[in-house]
Amino acid sequence: MRLSAHRDPRMNIATPRRPFRSRLFAIMESGAGSAGSHIFDGIMVAMILANVAIFVLDSVPALDARYHQLFRVVETATLLAFTVEYVARMWICTEHAPLKPYGPLKARLLFALRPSMLIDLLAVLPFWLSAFLPMDLMVLRVLRLVRFLKLGRFSPALTLVGRVIYAERRALMATLVIVLGLLLVSATVIHLAEHQAQPEKFGTIPEGLWWAVTTMTTVGYGDAVPVTPLGRFIAGIVMLLGLGMLALPVSILATGFAAEAHRREFVVTWGMVAHVPLFAELDARAIGEIVALLRAEIVPADMVVARRGEPANAMYFVASGEILLLDAQPEPIILRSGDFFGEVALLGERQRRTTAITRAQCHLLVIEANDFRALLRRRPELAHRIKEHARHAILGDWGHTGAEPDSI
Repeated sequence: MRLSAHRDPRMNIATPRRPFRSRLFAIMESGAGSAGSHIFDGIMVAMILANVAIFVLDSVPALDARYHQLFRVVETATLLAFTVEYVARMWICTEHAPLKPYGPLKARLLFALRPSMLIDLLAVLPFWLSAFLPMDLMVLRVLRLVRFLKLGRFSPALTLVGRVIYAERRALMATLVIVLGLLLVSATVIHLAEHQAQPEKFGTIPEGLWWAVTTMTTVGYGDAVPVTPLGRFIAGIVMLLGLGMLALPVSILATGFAAEAHRREFVVTWGMVAHVPLFAELDARAIGEIVALLRAEIVPADMVVARRGEPANAMYFVASGEILLLDAQPEPIILRSGDFFGEVALLGERQRRTTAITRAQCHLLVIEANDFRALLRRRPELAHRIKEHARHAILGDWGHTGAEPDSI
């Protein structure tokens, strides 16, 4: 089944507006891919690049003398914008689903300790500290460079790099230990082979270590070169080992990138299913089976996802965005991230009683009724849970998730 995507004239019906904080959260934090979030990300990236460019150009005396005033104006404007951004993120952070169980104070404290928020704080801290406290110029320059790290928040590619490095940290650390061991062994043997012929270059192991680094990395500055036959033989072995050692971390990262690319959709889907109350108590194997049956759909705003009277042959989970359910009693119902509708399709072929329309661009996870009914036959406890949910829906006990008239 494919989602039906047609404009509906009933979208002219006035719908309740979301609070300003929720709308700001959708732009700054949700990553829903709306036009507003794209514009915001583009503006922030431009300001970060401008700020970093000023940091670099400011070190050129001729440019600083000529454009000093312009540099200060742009830097001040961007830092004020970064400060407003930081305060706004702290204000809207309570909209994050994982932080909602906590109180406003604890939620904001936990949010402020996130690495991305610490980077945002360090990016603006030198500006405000230098305005009120005397600080060392070198310390200020180092902290100003932290602003470049803000790009990680707006670049999925940089975020992916960070995840891959973290996931492969043990393998990379093992590679580092091996490289350090080879450098130490190479420095020691070249010292023993060359210290008599060239005491000024290989007289100590630390001096041999510099040669080992330049040789193993294939840089070869030429400031220290073995002259004895044994030393040249050792150099050849070190060069070959260096090629292998450089390839090892590259292969680890390449494998990590490939694994992360295949894992990303699974992680999002797994988290979505595991946090739906309907499946909250299922074991990992059952959730894994459900994950394998899901497919993703992206639906633009103001589009019909399911129409009243159509066959109910699929169930939908809202990964992001908002769905408006019309024909509900006593009034239309709004579904957001974590909610679901259409579970009646999992119990039998019946007509839908509501029309579902997107209020914003939505990322939906769809599961076909035929596939899910096969799963229910394998897992009777899941069938009992869904039937119980449908029974409550018929009685009007909607609950807090998936609560919509299409359930009956």
